[in-house]
Amino acid sequence: MKAVVIRTFGDPDGLEIVDVPVPVPAPGQVRIATEAIGVGGVDAVIRRGTLAAYGFREGHILGSEVAGKVTAVGGGVDASWIGRRVWAFTGLSGGYAEQAVASIEDVLALPDGLTCADAVTLGGSGVVAHFALDRARFTSGETVLVRGAAGSIGITAVQLAARGGASAVAVTTSSVERGDRLRDLGATHVLDRSGEGGGPDAPAGFDVVIDIVGGPQLPRFLDKLTSNGRYVAVGVVGGQPPADFGMRLMDAFRRSLSFATFSSDTVPRPDRQAVRSSHFADAAQGGLRTVVHAVLPLDQAVPAHREMDAGKVFGRVVLAP
Repeated sequence: MKAVVIRTFGDPDGLEIVDVPVPVPAPGQVRIATEAIGVGGVDAVIRRGTLAAYGFREGHILGSEVAGKVTAVGGGVDASWIGRRVWAFTGLSGGYAEQAVASIEDVLALPDGLTCADAVTLGGSGVVAHFALDRARFTSGETVLVRGAAGSIGITAVQLAARGGASAVAVTTSSVERGDRLRDLGATHVLDRSGEGGGPDAPAGFDVVIDIVGGPQLPRFLDKLTSNGRYVAVGVVGGQPPADFGMRLMDAFRRSLSFATFSSDTVPRPDRQAVRSSHFADAAQGGLRTVVHAVLPLDQAVPAHREMDAGKVFGRVVLAP
């Protein structure tokens, strides 16, 4: 079968499509013929070599979430799964392939009305957005800023904050056109990437900041917290923040600010699956909206990553074998 591997760490040209053996599901696993593969920010971070210290090596098959039909099951898995449309989390590897394996505990049957492309756009990102707001102790009436809102996590966070009764949902993004699209999804104020703008009625500060970007400008967004404000970093697609960014918190000691990182890995699997199942049902009924930027063939992983690196993606790019 065809799969995309990291030939060399660095820019997208280091990705290569190769022939590899079809995986055999181990006990407790299923094999899925992939119809949609999510291309996420973590894939770009791994591709660049940023996480090499965590055991990622050249030759690694990227991809963590797929959707398609089950083609085989391992020992201990009910054979009735074969032929069913499912979403699956494959870990942090193995997704960019014509067939992928996943633990049955990380598989969900897809409801009618939800496409495979929609599933991989919402499956991982929706859980991060939901639990990031929960980690921030967000409550109705509070002001929220979503930094880097044009990706699938940000788009879902905007909707969940708006539906949760936020008094204002501000976003940072790179263009007026993107800002208009985010307003249509529930944003009330649009800031530029540096956090400026938003109009005369924009909040002076925010109770909650959800940050997907990180990078060198993170400290200036800490300054946008109100007293008792909570900042949750869910990604570093813009790179690592300055090593001394915590001094911003200490300098504002009397304002009782909080900073947290969040990874959905820390959420018990049943809780993740319950939220994901609820999101899928909501989206299938036309409630929670997904945004698919483009569906590209599997052999177009390089241009998909170029688009992502250039900041041109609104929503999620999906690969389709």
